[in-house]
Amino acid sequence: MRKMRNVVLENLHVDGYAAGGKSIARHEGKVVFIDGAVPGDIVDVRLSKSKKDWAEGKAIRFSHFSADRVTPFCAHFGVCGGCKWQMLPYEKQLEYKQQEVADQMQRIGKIELPDMLPIVGSAQTRYYRNKLEFTFSSKKYYTQEEIDALPMHADGPRGLPSIPALGFHVPGSFDKVIDIEECFLQATPTNEIRNAIRVYALEQAISFYDIRNHTGLLRNLMVRLCTTGDLMVNLVFGDEDADTRIDLMDFIKNTFPQISSLYYTINRKFNDSLQDQTPILYDGQPYAIEQLGELKFRVGPKSFFQTNTKQAEKLYQITKDFADLKGTEVVYDLYCGTGSVGIFLSDQAQKVIGVEVIDEAIADAEENVAINGIQNASFFVGDAAAVCNDAFFQLHGKPDVIITDPPRAGMHENLVNQILQMEAPIVVYVSCNPATQARDLQLLSEKYRVAAIQPVDMFPHTHHIENVVKLSLKDI
Repeated sequence: MRKMRNVVLENLHVDGYAAGGKSIARHEGKVVFIDGAVPGDIVDVRLSKSKKDWAEGKAIRFSHFSADRVTPFCAHFGVCGGCKWQMLPYEKQLEYKQQEVADQMQRIGKIELPDMLPIVGSAQTRYYRNKLEFTFSSKKYYTQEEIDALPMHADGPRGLPSIPALGFHVPGSFDKVIDIEECFLQATPTNEIRNAIRVYALEQAISFYDIRNHTGLLRNLMVRLCTTGDLMVNLVFGDEDADTRIDLMDFIKNTFPQISSLYYTINRKFNDSLQDQTPILYDGQPYAIEQLGELKFRVGPKSFFQTNTKQAEKLYQITKDFADLKGTEVVYDLYCGTGSVGIFLSDQAQKVIGVEVIDEAIADAEENVAINGIQNASFFVGDAAAVCNDAFFQLHGKPDVIITDPPRAGMHENLVNQILQMEAPIVVYVSCNPATQARDLQLLSEKYRVAAIQPVDMFPHTHHIENVVKLSLKDI
């Protein structure tokens, strides 16, 4: 694949939408996938990749704007990679997401499909996330406008001073961070917390992390705001400096008394993952409480929980409806995580068996079962393809319904084969990646037919989409 340096295609008419948030134009028989454009735009595109039949690039100039465009509401739109579709009305976003699921099911799945149900949109399109993670960096990202505004040096070229920043990474740049003043993804007081920490750190000359050299004290900031009002903050340090840490943590505690769980973590590793780290409770309660319907869930600083709580209720209700439970079924919840799906539908099942490879997630699931007083759900650590064997079936019963909610890579082929062997009458497949889901559906079509398809939008203003598919065992 060739990388293009300064090849610009002019006046391309954008006439379609492709997966991954890109739009499509055509040039001399070649399909061009474009970032930053929407159908109806006429644009100049700087290519980044080119092959015989297709190319990729970014819109750099517009000679005509699509009538579908709206004004983005965030000052960082076009630079931040988080909400790439703010220039589209939400109704259009839903239309394109529905189209993407249909395209993936037909192009990759290549199986007989029922009519797809209309996508379930999100009632909240701003401030819908319950968790955000920010990065401290010793190198602020400069927009072109900021570069142009810098004074000329006496020797000619403009300088780019290294200014600390707290915000989100620029797409494609691991060491530069956009200094975010206001983010519309999470409600008050997240912006206030982030901005207050930045001001305090700069006033106290506390160093921000330099990921290239692995130096600097302040590294990451996680804020979780639950629908119950519980507020959890975890401040991640790149090293230990007890006096500085205590002063900063006290500042946060005193400035924001509404924080119900205040943590810090010392992470000296080269990567930002906290799964092998130990967050330390500085003040408050060890868990935040999140709620789905009438159910309560304990969420720790490393717990996974759906980041759009209100939309997760809709997603889980669809899953429950597709399971078609009568109260007598044994339900296997594969990739169960912290058990939220299985717990949500446990009131209509005889028994729920959850399987998850991450032991900490299973510990959370067991706590969530306990606080909700659920007696018919059990959870087990291990790889589902290995755990679900004949001895396991003899002990717990074979499944009448299987719920599977794998990561973006989809299900391992061994698990697909295991599901085919289990022959549960109903399989409900929840996916955050319709492409890998369609691949797995094609494999499962040996014994299953697709009975229903329901897209769900969990992340407004992004190209991400969830899709729920109900599979029914064929009469073999």
